Amino acid sequence: MADAKQPWVALAGNPNTGKTTLFNALTGLSAKVSNYPGVTVDKHHGTIRVDDRTIDVVDIPGTYSLVARSGEERVAVDSLTGEGGAAPAAVVICADATQLARSLYLLLQCQELGLPCLVALTMVDEAGAAAPDPAALARTLGCAVVAIDAKRGQGLDRLRAEISAVIAAPAPSPRWRWQPSAALRTAIDRMRDATGWNAGNADARALWALQSLETDDELDVPPGWRAAAATNDGEGQAWDDEIVAGRWRWLDQHVVPLTQRAADRSATERVDRVLLHRVFGFAVFVGIMFVVFMSLFAWADPAITLVEDAFAWVGDRARDLLGEGIATDFVVDGVIAGMSSILVFLPQILLLFFFLGLLEDCGYLARVAFLMDRIMKSMNLHGRAFVPMLSGFACAVPAVMATRTMERRRDRLLTMMVIPLMTCSARLPVYTLVIAALIPASTTVQSFLMVGIYLFSVVTALIAAWVLSRTIKPLRQKRLPFVIELPPYRLPRLVDVMRMMWGKASVFVREAGGVILVCTIALWALLYFPRELPASEPDYAALIEAAPTEEARAALEQQEAAARLHHSYAGRLGRAIEPAIEPLGFDWKIGIGVIGAFAAREVFVSTMGVVYSLGGDVDENDAGLRAALRDTKRANGAPAYSALTGLSLMMLTPCTVERGKASPTSIFSVARTTASTFAFFPIRLSL
Repeated sequence: MADAKQPWVALAGNPNTGKTTLFNALTGLSAKVSNYPGVTVDKHHGTIRVDDRTIDVVDIPGTYSLVARSGEERVAVDSLTGEGGAAPAAVVICADATQLARSLYLLLQCQELGLPCLVALTMVDEAGAAAPDPAALARTLGCAVVAIDAKRGQGLDRLRAEISAVIAAPAPSPRWRWQPSAALRTAIDRMRDATGWNAGNADARALWALQSLETDDELDVPPGWRAAAATNDGEGQAWDDEIVAGRWRWLDQHVVPLTQRAADRSATERVDRVLLHRVFGFAVFVGIMFVVFMSLFAWADPAITLVEDAFAWVGDRARDLLGEGIATDFVVDGVIAGMSSILVFLPQILLLFFFLGLLEDCGYLARVAFLMDRIMKSMNLHGRAFVPMLSGFACAVPAVMATRTMERRRDRLLTMMVIPLMTCSARLPVYTLVIAALIPASTTVQSFLMVGIYLFSVVTALIAAWVLSRTIKPLRQKRLPFVIELPPYRLPRLVDVMRMMWGKASVFVREAGGVILVCTIALWALLYFPRELPASEPDYAALIEAAPTEEARAALEQQEAAARLHHSYAGRLGRAIEPAIEPLGFDWKIGIGVIGAFAAREVFVSTMGVVYSLGGDVDENDAGLRAALRDTKRANGAPAYSALTGLSLMMLTPCTVERGKASPTSIFSVARTTASTFAFFPIRLSL
């Protein structure tokens, strides 16, 4: 909350009305903006200078009304009512000129609370001739109205002056545009008595409680409040109908006539006939996703190679500077390699969020959420869950954070629990290696298998959501109907897209980077110690010293590395778990790779390079590593790894440890692995 000792201004409004864009223009900050409803879920704080004094400005989460049934809506209500702090000295309602009546519904509620309000009329350029006259609208609403264009800075000086005037004016009295019935008035009085509210806006706050307190809301209020809200004189009257109808009746009578005609959305509607079509809409979506992911993998590869080469160069320079020894190995193979495993993801993450930012800013992602709700509702998932799940193809950390745009706690939890089952970019090197090494060398088969494993992750996530929503009590709540505003199509702003990319990258490095680094260092220690080889092993130091050629010396060094790995703590752990993973077609060598994947999934590739004495700097395209996996034999001479073993390995999804706890989906992930890979077990035995 802003400092109670000085006045502060609240920016309020419906989602996607340009509220955050106005906040950035007034304060010079860079909060995220988007052409997607519900992006702002936090309060953003800034300051403006008006009449030689500093005024705090708070961008509160977008909301269609002050009826609060979720935590995010309650943030907006508490900010406007001053719950737990000072009430705002002025409330700027951002009203979309293309959807004027709907935007001003929130203004009526604020005026009922007695809040000092003014209106910032946005999207005037899009409304065109439909935009109302600000002066006529101001006379009707009884407050100042300023037409603005925040992107171009038009109208901002006038808005600052009106904010100063509202702050200096006496506080207004609560203003009701409609009259409640006798039964509703009785309910308001009863709720006011139960809450103890007696201020001038007590009636409006009691009205808020009557509408907000329901059996499935997420509000923490005293039991007496709920009892008062549930009491309705036995008539079973729905207060919402009377309250909402009363406000809309006034808006229809007084506001709608001020617009010249409906805003022209004919172009948007024509495009939506295709993009929202039951058949063509899905076809367009699949085509767009195909282009996005093909570009993602093709364009990110040079940047990934650059990151890997840069860290390899830093590691070589550090080794030359520090010399040989345990400390050098820790710095190079533990710390520097750990940092490399973090930053190597950034190219793909940045590219994915660049494409998502473009789709979000132009308004297409809202259509995708609406389109996918037809499928996701059958699995008890909310339509908005699709966008975070799509982000999970890059990295689960920012994808989980993206669930904060969802209104209900139940929907957020359910989505967060299935996001780790999506195929993130970290699994791609494992898939590439296994498919190339163990799947028959047919480009068509390998390509279809790569697509199939991605589809398998989506199907698995949907099935997991269906199971979890029926077995875990907090998730068994009724799924509410999916309602989302479809904004008009707009040209994306590259500045906003780039700002969003930077924010997502920062979140990934901060939230996941430290965990991956610690786990990578721990894995290095397991692979590195103990340093002493048993007496049964040859004296590699002497053999290397006496090697006649560089090739022989390199071969002996690789043999020594393999022996050290075999006797390391990781090697011992791999052999210890071998009886448990053997039915899946894995041996102790694969077991070591799986252990390494708990730190970061792509570590599996470099770990297998060490296992097969090829060095830890190999990648999934290394021909020697592919050949080593393909040519490994069992004691009876049969191939150690078959195509079915490869399928089992790709389905295995080790949970990455995060903040000292396993992912909530770890149990389901293990269950999926066990069920799917054991399904191959009889076939593998017959082969």
